Formats: sequence, structure tokens, C-alpha cells
Amino acid sequence: MRRRTNFILIIIGLHLFLDVYTYYGFRSLLADPKLLKIFTVLYLCSSAFVYYCLFQFYQGMQEGSFFRGSHLNFYIGIILTSLVSRIFFVGFLSIQDGGRFLIGAYTWITNLGGEKPEMYFPSRRKFLTMGAAVLGAIPLFSMIYGISKGKYNYKVNTIKLAFKDLPKAFDGFKIVQISDIHAGSLDNKEEFERGIALVNAQNPDLVVFTGDMINSEKEELDPWMESIGKLQANHGKYAVTGNHDYYGLYQLDDDDKEGKKAYMQEFFDKFPKMGFQLLNNSHEKISLGEDSITLVGVENWGKARWSPKYGDLEKAMEGVEEDAFTVMLTHDPTHWDEQILPHKKHVHLSVCGHTHGYQFGIKMPGFKWSPAQYSYPRWMGLYEEDSQYLYVNTGFGFLAFPGRVGMWPEISVFELSSVG
Repeated sequence: MRRRTNFILIIIGLHLFLDVYTYYGFRSLLADPKLLKIFTVLYLCSSAFVYYCLFQFYQGMQEGSFFRGSHLNFYIGIILTSLVSRIFFVGFLSIQDGGRFLIGAYTWITNLGGEKPEMYFPSRRKFLTMGAAVLGAIPLFSMIYGISKGKYNYKVNTIKLAFKDLPKAFDGFKIVQISDIHAGSLDNKEEFERGIALVNAQNPDLVVFTGDMINSEKEELDPWMESIGKLQANHGKYAVTGNHDYYGLYQLDDDDKEGKKAYMQEFFDKFPKMGFQLLNNSHEKISLGEDSITLVGVENWGKARWSPKYGDLEKAMEGVEEDAFTVMLTHDPTHWDEQILPHKKHVHLSVCGHTHGYQFGIKMPGFKWSPAQYSYPRWMGLYEEDSQYLYVNTGFGFLAFPGRVGMWPEISVFELSSVG
């Protein structure tokens, strides 16, 4: 509790500093007293609203509801948008102010004992201050777009993979992956169902979901089950669980093993109602005529100590033939490096999610960047090692920040082909 309070106090202190700096930065651009008065009133009102959002966010943290409800996501969105835009503005403006300070200090020192100038420190250059304002406006409007439109700006990414040992009957087989729906954050059923329809438009042979159906409570899924149930696939829909799917257990007593078991079973029972077969540390053969591939699913397993480790790869792989063409459904990309890649049985393709690409970044041909890359070596897209592939999907939904900037929600389409 104390750590949460300290965290909020640090955020408030940082925002106060940025607030004052930003206000006086803009004030230097306004010479007209009437315009300055209007700006001051509007600025104070907007700042007051941000502090209101901080208070509501703090209340949510006190109640243990950090991930619960789209309203908390809204507060987080306002706070982050305000902070980031001010950081950009103040960061650029402070470069100019640093130069002004050095010039003023040098002038003061060199004039010791002599006639003092009327003003040691030069005034701000308006064109540089305007440059800072433009720089601050870029994240401001980008994040506003990300909150209003970007979070439902679904993108279809097609990945064509060729394998020498793919059974001939599966040449042209299409697997569509989505991940990280985070139902507790969703706030627009019409837009969400547009994404579902876009998945169906790919005419998938399989639809696979790689974890984090909810934020922290199984009831979050209820309003969205009908929509998710509209997903269609020619040969079935399969799913695994992610770290957030287990967070509801933290509300139960540690010793209440039966209660925890019943809670998770109630959650698991929702998947078949949506048409999904849940692969909890198990595998399933997908057959076309006499040929087959093996679909393996592992419950959440992540390298981080805070990540619930319910995954049992050995159990999931038990009974999988040595020469089987294998597709692995997991959630956290660290699982691939830690357990899947070094496993004695060859896994041709592993698909996962979890990172969201941090919902912020840049993706263009030949270049990709996101803060996610500093936490996860495998954070987005396709990776290959020892003739095994990993694909990290950036997620279908959103969490905490109620938007996406550059890292749009993703529908991954894997087109398998046989060569040789």
C-alpha cells in the first residue's frame, strides 16, 4: 500500500514540475494579456482534470483494481498523454534553457569586477519555443489518435512459411492467430466485431488464440463471449491461457486451493462456449486425409518471476511423435528461448503474444522500434533459429493505456507450404 502511495506521489511531483515548466514556456509566446488570461484558465482546467484522473487511478490501485474496467484505462490514457507530451515539450525547451544558463553564467563570470550588464541571461527564442511546442504536439495528437482510433485499427499480417517436412495435404494450409484480447479493456462492441469479421475474411483453416483473454476477472469476458464466438475456422479453434488469465486467483486466499481450482474451471468452461478447444498442456492432431500435423498448447509460462508458471511443456509434448510436424501455442516469447528451442523434440512453428509491442512504436519496411525491445529480445514479428520459427503477435486488444500508437492490433495469417 505504501509503495503505491509513494508511486503516485512521485507521478504527481513529476507532473507538477512539468506543468509549471510547460505553462511558463507557453506563456513566453503570448504577449496579449487577454490571450494569456484565456490560456491560463484553459491550462489550469486541463491540469486539474489530469490530477482528478490521478486521484481516481490512485483510488483504483487502493482497491486492487488496477486492470479492472475501461474507465481506469481512460484515466491512465489521460495521465500518460499529459505526461508524455509535456516531457517532449520540456525536454526540447530545457536544451534552449541550458544554453541560456551557460551564456548567462559565462557573462556573469567575465563581468566580475567590471560594469554589469542589465541582464545576464538572454531571453528565450520564440522560434525554438515554438519548435518545442510542435514537438510536444506530436505525441499529444498521436496518443489522442491512438486512444480514439488506433486501438481498433486492425492490421492483417501475412507470413508465408515453407517447410520440407510439411505433410503434402497441408500445402496452402492457413492458420490465423490472434492474441491478448483483454476483454476487460474493450469499450466498443461494433469496432471489436469488425476485427472479428476481418479474421473470418481470411478464410482460416485454424484460428488460434495465444492467451490473455481477460485482464484480471473471469466475468470481464461475459459481455464479449457472443462476439468472440463468431470466429470461424474450417478445422477448429484452439486457445491457450496467458498470465492475466490467472490474476483472478490473487483475490482468493492462498490456502483456498479448492476455491482457486473452481475459479479457474469456471473460466476454462467459457472457452468451449465460444467454440474454442482449450489446450491446457496438451496437444491435438489436425488431420487431412491420411496426413496430420500436431497442435501443442501450453498454459502460461514466462521467465519473469512475477509471471504465473502453470505451463508444463513436458506434459504437453508427451505422446507427440518425434517426426511430427508441430505447431506450438504459448503466450510469453521468453518460453521459446528458455524451454521450447532447446527441447529434444523439434517444434517447427511457435506462436505467442504477450508483449503488445508495448502498444507504442514504429513499424515500417526494414525498421521496427518499440520500448518493448529493451525488455524482450523477441518482441514482435518472425524469428528463426535452428530451423525453428517463433512469431510474436502484437495483440488484438489493449491494456492499461487505452490505445495504440504505431503498434496496431494484429491479425497474423500463416500460410504454410511444402517444398522439396
